Amino acid sequence: MNRQFIIACAIFLAWQGVARSQGITAEMLERMQADNHLTASDRAIRNALSVTDVKSIALSQDNQADMNTFFSLSVPSKGITDQKSSGRCWLFTGLNVLRSKVINQQKLEGGMMFSQIYLFFYDQLEKANLFLQAIIDTRDRPMDDKTVEWLFQHPLSDGGTFTGVADLIMKYGLVPAGVMPENYTANNTGKFTSFVKRKLREDGLQLREGKHKASDLQAMKEKMLNEIYHMLVLGLGEPVREFTWAPTGADGNYTSALKTYTPLLFYKEMVGENLNDDYVMLMNDPSREYWKTYEIEYDRHTYDGHNWRYLNLPMEDIKQAAIESIRDSTMMYFSCDVSKELDSSRGLLSLDNYDYGAVLGVTFGMDKRQRIMSFDSGSTHAMTLKAVDLDADGLPVKWEVENSWGASSGFNGHLIMTDQWFDEYMFRLVVKRKYLSDRVLKASRQKPTMLPCWDPMFACEE
Repeated sequence: MNRQFIIACAIFLAWQGVARSQGITAEMLERMQADNHLTASDRAIRNALSVTDVKSIALSQDNQADMNTFFSLSVPSKGITDQKSSGRCWLFTGLNVLRSKVINQQKLEGGMMFSQIYLFFYDQLEKANLFLQAIIDTRDRPMDDKTVEWLFQHPLSDGGTFTGVADLIMKYGLVPAGVMPENYTANNTGKFTSFVKRKLREDGLQLREGKHKASDLQAMKEKMLNEIYHMLVLGLGEPVREFTWAPTGADGNYTSALKTYTPLLFYKEMVGENLNDDYVMLMNDPSREYWKTYEIEYDRHTYDGHNWRYLNLPMEDIKQAAIESIRDSTMMYFSCDVSKELDSSRGLLSLDNYDYGAVLGVTFGMDKRQRIMSFDSGSTHAMTLKAVDLDADGLPVKWEVENSWGASSGFNGHLIMTDQWFDEYMFRLVVKRKYLSDRVLKASRQKPTMLPCWDPMFACEE
């Protein structure tokens, strides 16, 4: 018999023996079964889990006292928005920040809301172009290249960040909600978006096939975008190009004559500020070095726009900027891991809301850094930070955000979070430069470290 064959067989048999010893053996299973002694409490919990969810059982009765809803510093606002069954919290939040500023500065007694569907149309069109052009840019790489794989996995989404809000508004302007109102497709994005994604993947494969001149590829891309534009018109309606509008008073009557606007003219008159230059995105990510800026490749909404860029800071520096902004009646774009420890019936985010360890008989001991590194926690939802309650020493006790889940959700459309919860599950805050210290401003101007599009901290807010 061939000597090499005998050696190979011996190695294979040895590997099989190691593999068997590292798997769950019958002896190991017997030991687990023998150690699993259910107490009367365990049996009661098992019975309860057979008919209801673990969250209901873990709800702490020790934390059910009436909430303190007083806040020493709060920005006034009018009206609660509702993103419904869509992942557009980033867009609702960004527009709510600007809406608050416009209502307060221009004294709009009747309030106002910006059209979310108007900007969402262009968001989807721009993301389609971003994907198709990225496929052209990477067409010489193999299909199993990590960036190419990521692009085909994520050709389009309805999520995003404040960077996208800024780029879209600066390019396409704003319109009032009544000029282009929400519809079913915008409120229920999942199914419609899945077909746009399917078409984009098909287009992406066509762009990678064969040998084409650069000019031919651009012509192909434009034809593909024409089809995407048509799909978006059918689903979302065609964006308005000109409209008439006038503010209303508390009684609903116009307070001035109607005026004709384009979306860009309306933005310049209502908001006016440079959204790309006037704001800085701050992040608290203890898994990375503080006082450094980072940028995520392909994490942008427009090909000719800006990647998501943030300055990573200790929590105390972020809180100080937030307090200064609220003190000056300025709301902020805020994002967090909203599902963690949320008592949705009360609108309370607190580390004391639930005791999952007591129910499941284990301890959960990871800190924020470990949760990020192991993909257990990350930014999942954007809201509008509007209030803080300070103690006698000027330190925050609790915070309040205006949410976009409708007026009947949470605490009158808001969520209240303890400062301890804020430390553990807050991730991003967008602050105007004038509320930042000189040290923070200097750090924000440094050359960023570029991170790949599949980085663990890349997550679109929903």
